[in-house]
Amino acid sequence: MTTRRSKATHLTAASAVLLGMLFATTALADPFPDADLDAGEEMHMDLCVACHVERFGGDQGGNAYTRADRRVSSPSALEQQLTACTTMLNLDLFPEDEHHIAGYLNKHFYKFD
Repeated sequence: MTTRRSKATHLTAASAVLLGMLFATTALADPFPDADLDAGEEMHMDLCVACHVERFGGDQGGNAYTRADRRVSSPSALEQQLTACTTMLNLDLFPEDEHHIAGYLNKHFYKFD
């Protein structure tokens, strides 16, 4: 026989599980939603690769992103580093351009979830 109290306990437990699944899904969400990865790759190739290959080496300057002492350790740090680079080099990119580059770099190098 099921009592009202045990039904309430089961509902509370089920709610907790569903909330946990929702938060887990959100935590694994793409940190750069709606990024145009093709546009990001093109801008990366045109604006970033030559300098990064010269300074850090690796395919497409990839050692800049994968070295042990890299500066970027989170999606927000990646956005900040992109803004710093584009400002320092006076590239005059729009924020959405930086977003596209960040999405590309994340997919191919950083892999932040």
